[in-house]
Amino acid sequence: MTERNATIASRVGLHARPAAIFAEAAGEFDLEITIARLGEPVDEAMDAASILSLMSLGASHGEVVVLRAEGEGADAALERLVQILETDHDAV
Repeated sequence: MTERNATIASRVGLHARPAAIFAEAAGEFDLEITIARLGEPVDEAMDAASILSLMSLGASHGEVVVLRAEGEGADAALERLVQILETDHDAV
């Protein structure tokens, strides 16, 4: 299983706009990708392609999350998704 940590860069956290951008990108990969707050048990991780899961995660600016995926292309997929989370989508 491939795992990457990412720090939420959007100023108001993983709210509607950045969550939608992230969920859409996660859905483009033919992989099961999960997201969880750093330190949470693996079995509590949520579907990264689900905007509802992302919104319920409630990740704030500066909080670290863990992305996990398994399968061919997992490394590249997680690298792309980390880039999205570590971009401030609230910047003017």
